[in-house]
Amino acid sequence: MYLLPSFVVFYKPKPAEPGSGLPAITLKVLQLTNNLEAPTDMAFPGNGDIWILEQKGQIRVIRNGKLIDAPILDLKSKMIKVNNGYEERGLLGIALHPDFKSNRKFYVFYSVPSDNKSDHKDVVAEFKLSTNSSQVDPNSGRVILSAEKPDGNHDGGCVKFGPDGYLYISFGDGGGQGDKHGEIGNGQKLNTWLGKILRVDVNVKSGYTVPKDNPFVGKKDISPEIWAYGFRNPYRFSFDKVSKLLFAGDVGQDLWEEVDIVKKGANYGWRLMEGTHCYNPATGCNTKGITLPITEYSHKEGVSVIGGYVYNGQQLSALKTKYVFADWTGPVWYLQKTGSNWQRGNITLKNIPKNLKITGFSEDPAGELYLFTNPDTGPGNTKCSIFKIVKN
Repeated sequence: MYLLPSFVVFYKPKPAEPGSGLPAITLKVLQLTNNLEAPTDMAFPGNGDIWILEQKGQIRVIRNGKLIDAPILDLKSKMIKVNNGYEERGLLGIALHPDFKSNRKFYVFYSVPSDNKSDHKDVVAEFKLSTNSSQVDPNSGRVILSAEKPDGNHDGGCVKFGPDGYLYISFGDGGGQGDKHGEIGNGQKLNTWLGKILRVDVNVKSGYTVPKDNPFVGKKDISPEIWAYGFRNPYRFSFDKVSKLLFAGDVGQDLWEEVDIVKKGANYGWRLMEGTHCYNPATGCNTKGITLPITEYSHKEGVSVIGGYVYNGQQLSALKTKYVFADWTGPVWYLQKTGSNWQRGNITLKNIPKNLKITGFSEDPAGELYLFTNPDTGPGNTKCSIFKIVKN
């Protein structure tokens, strides 16, 4: 998911380094609940409910301001055992179909036992919420696609529908340190989905089809589902509702975290590069054809980027058109485009408890933003929270 090596559990980031001179923005948060276990993602089905994914396999519901005990979907029986503490596998992402109001379909990303000798398998599955029921049968889903994972970390796990109606899916590089998978690593290998963002059409009776305008359709020995490549762990990405740009936070290795604008067919460098710096080889890497991040920050400021959203709501004028994101260790920032460059500014959130880990963001239909927090490193703590970002 979002963590690096286990040393991050004990890591205390230094104060943020001086930025670009952009003004700091101060806001507050409103707590919606603090009785969750390792929340990973959210969805808004349009009836006032809020769906919240818990990493161990449940989709919980906030209804009329209260967290309901019974989940609408419990996938624990299908999933691998998700451990307490440091854990990156599990139920990681959700996307409602663009026609959810009429077809009631939604898609989730979760980890299941391997079919061979790999650590586990990640699947994307489609489920359908009955019109007359508030629960979903875990056996009613159909698997859209799946990928074996050699290690238990760097799963990616984000699923989002693009403005084009296609489903985009992120997979990490397969896990371990330094993408030591084959001669060039999975990030640069084009016959695997690992280290990629995929784009598929799920509007078919079974499985999926590949859109004809995907960048590698018809190319020999290249997986046609690939939209972009060269990622280490694109744990969270999102589309700006106005510009339609795809923003992704790609978790770094030892020194650098990055945010990318993801474009069709582009290569984002891993494992040749970490951020804008050579990684393998350590010097003299060939940067030809690599798309560099729009921002990066060092491990003096944090250890694991948590991608967010461009703010398009109406309640927070200070955030309008800015990309809001964070680090797992707590700092929150925004990006603002000035000319051809993106500059970074600080966001201070008042009345939020200190020393919480930020594990994700979400956006409601009105464009307002939410964040998830965990007092610990992963599952096991049942006092995790959801906050809405509000005016100071």
